[in-house]
Amino acid sequence: MRTHLVLSEELVREIDALVGKRQRSRFVEEAARDKLKRERLLKALRETAGILSAEDHPEWATREDVYAWVRKLREQERDPWRDTS
Repeated sequence: MRTHLVLSEELVREIDALVGKRQRSRFVEEAARDKLKRERLLKALRETAGILSAEDHPEWATREDVYAWVRKLREQERDPWRDTS
């Protein structure tokens, strides 16, 4: 799809110097995709902030508890038949 964007001359010159005039559209599209991905992630983080609590997950109460929890999961992945309780 073709569209019309208004960009500053300085920005267009910088893009062209980096990727060339013939790659300008691809560069702007990739930049827009990257920005959308970041914005979606930030939105999800804002919407889900605080949904987990230490009361609900005591294994995550402290940094040390989280490390122990991760180590236990990794041990279970390496040897699923071993009892790590």
